[in-house]
Amino acid sequence: MASALLFALLSAALLASTSTPRVEARAFFVFGDSLVDVGNNNYLATTARADAPPYGIDYPGRRATGRFSNGFNIPDLISQSIGQSESPLPYLSPSMGGSKLLIGANFASAGVGILNDTGVQFVNIIRIGQQLQYFQQYQSRVSQIIGPAEAQRLVNQALVLITLGGNDFVNNYYLVPFSARSRQYTLQNYVPFIISEYRKVLKRLHGLGARKVLVTGTGPLGCVPAELAQRSRNGECSAELQRAAGLFNPQLTQMLLSLNSELGSDIFIAANTQLTHYDFINNPQAFGFVTSKVACCGQGRYNGVGLCTPLSNLCPNRDVYAFWDPFHPSERANRIIVQQILTGNLDYMNPMNLSTVLAMDSQT
Repeated sequence: MASALLFALLSAALLASTSTPRVEARAFFVFGDSLVDVGNNNYLATTARADAPPYGIDYPGRRATGRFSNGFNIPDLISQSIGQSESPLPYLSPSMGGSKLLIGANFASAGVGILNDTGVQFVNIIRIGQQLQYFQQYQSRVSQIIGPAEAQRLVNQALVLITLGGNDFVNNYYLVPFSARSRQYTLQNYVPFIISEYRKVLKRLHGLGARKVLVTGTGPLGCVPAELAQRSRNGECSAELQRAAGLFNPQLTQMLLSLNSELGSDIFIAANTQLTHYDFINNPQAFGFVTSKVACCGQGRYNGVGLCTPLSNLCPNRDVYAFWDPFHPSERANRIIVQQILTGNLDYMNPMNLSTVLAMDSQT
């Protein structure tokens, strides 16, 4: 663990000084939940949205875009790393058309999970099955612009990011005491169930042409300010939610490696975002954070109660907070996460990091 922490510290220190390998900009597709949503939910009648200040306070133009962040989120930073001039638009955006389609598309929707019944309290969100249907629709639209063969090549050569799983615990299994899913499954049986459902999603994604897919695990679910506010007495992480993350993430990695073996190629790459979070949660000062327990924007204990709104407490310097709101990392924390996606060793990225992917592709 000490060596992993040292590696993380070195990566963070090099963040501003190293140049990221760049290749000719490729298309980029994003699927998942609020950690990677860039504004699809703005176009839906749902409570799961981030389209009002102070969201976006550090984003260019200081505007709330639907990102659950004070500034850039993980897809934005990955887009920059692969040489794109801009992050793919939310698929539901009225501006999504023409040459914008060739950049890629973001299909993510805050609140969704692996399971269809995850996030039902948010009512109108783009569940993962619908996100994949939109991906099919996207390919038909692109085919009309550049032809079917070029459209297939664009998709095959694209980078894909998918982030699911956290909501299946926080907004499903543990949403209320004695939830339907917790009565149906013990935790030990629930995790293999959602892993098996996730496998079906990923096989469908591969069937739709995805050939290089970053799959992030959950963060340390029991350590986010919302859970500290609800479950912690003295600032300790929730043991039950930590147990859930501790079961889910290793099984996810094993499933991805098994799927790669079945497909005969390293299609899926496991990003151990739980370990990356742990590095700065366990030792925030080493990363320049003053706290990893208190959210920058919120109210109540640890600023972890309710939503981030214009009436919330707001910290003056977002860069020294690991968490922006009760559930989501700050932009600076996202930068550390993306740096590990780029350069992390096998503890963080299995079977390879994104820099290796870019380097391999530049030689072909």
